[in-house]
Amino acid sequence: MSETGPDPVPDPAPDAGPASGPEAGAPLPLAGVRVADLSRVLAGPYATMLLADMGAEVVKVEQPGRGDDTRSWGPPYAAPAEEHRADHSPGEAAYFLSVNRNKRSLAVDLKDPEGLAAVQELCATSDVVIQNFRPGVIDRLGLGYGEISRRNPAVVYCSVSGFGPEHEPATRPGFDIVVQAESGLMATTGPADGPASKVGVALTDVLTGLNAAVGILGALMRARVTGRGENISVSLINSTLSSLVNLTQQALVTGTEPARVGNAHTTIVPYQVFPTQDAEIVVAAGNDALYQRLCAAIGRPDLGADPRYATNPERVAHRDELVGELSATLRERPAEHWMEVLVEAGVPAGRVRGVLDALRTADARGDDVLRTVEHPTAGPLEQVRAGFRMEHTPTPMSAPPLLGQHSAQVLAELGLTPERVEALLKSGAVQQTDIPQTGLT
Repeated sequence: MSETGPDPVPDPAPDAGPASGPEAGAPLPLAGVRVADLSRVLAGPYATMLLADMGAEVVKVEQPGRGDDTRSWGPPYAAPAEEHRADHSPGEAAYFLSVNRNKRSLAVDLKDPEGLAAVQELCATSDVVIQNFRPGVIDRLGLGYGEISRRNPAVVYCSVSGFGPEHEPATRPGFDIVVQAESGLMATTGPADGPASKVGVALTDVLTGLNAAVGILGALMRARVTGRGENISVSLINSTLSSLVNLTQQALVTGTEPARVGNAHTTIVPYQVFPTQDAEIVVAAGNDALYQRLCAAIGRPDLGADPRYATNPERVAHRDELVGELSATLRERPAEHWMEVLVEAGVPAGRVRGVLDALRTADARGDDVLRTVEHPTAGPLEQVRAGFRMEHTPTPMSAPPLLGQHSAQVLAELGLTPERVEALLKSGAVQQTDIPQTGLT
């Protein structure tokens, strides 16, 4: 979509995996879309990774010498065995690797006038700019929406923050755990008789990244038709409040705080974790018909015939008695037995799995979750695909970049001469990290 600058579609990365799908030659949905990614940590990088997965060319702007904060968020690190390392670095942080595939890295010091000018040019010639700088900083750098849209009226500009541009105080930092607390998510998570608990992953960032990607895609569609861009703001707090769906509406309808119910459901019974003889399983009988199937499958037709449990409102009213009866029965047999019985009966059920177990199980059952890419220093690297699949379009997959891996290439595309690029490299304003001939000694 960029009308200026070189063709933004890069040649296939040398470490990209083979195309897959029935139409390996089909164009990617966002082919030709250039994204200037000035974000760091999780929400913004997650959004740009999704765009990159759909074919956008994403240039990740990083600080020389340190890069994205998550490059140092370890252990764990991905690296070849110690005896095969070409240097003594700990490797690539798993956190960084999780949200930065299919991108190019430009490591440039924004305090250097010429380096800053190059990034200003990158943003002005991009279709999308995404950033999460502190309020005021981005404008002082000449990289705010006003300046970029003046040069490129069709730009889709997305700002990511913890609490949004209208929140007071405007400079309040927002980290995931803070927003989980402030949004009500933490208060509704955890055992009923225990303390509030955060979700095990930085969910507010992930939700914000998804919201950012959705907003960007909508604005891009309009920009293609009208040539008019958009200034999008996405915040962790608004994304999380929106994600609480039935709980927020429940609170508004009743005027009271939703109860914390642990691994159960506030308005559906039975819909929770149950112990078995050897492991935990989840049973989700979301309607009366499924409840009757459950009772028949586990050999408790008496529970199906009991008028106290005939409808979901009745089951909610008699939650403790019913859950006690079901728990006692399910404890009599191992999890594998109950999973076979319940799946055969068409009752939604699942084992409580660890993360690694879940990945291996899903991939083994044909869900096509994992892809392996060749990282230039860490070697073969498994990556988890995005949650969507496109039947007629292959999914690109190249390894997350080394810090500054593409600096010289991107600067040349922006019009800098080889002499100017070399001068920036010598001054330290730009960092170029070349791929070693081999990641192993």
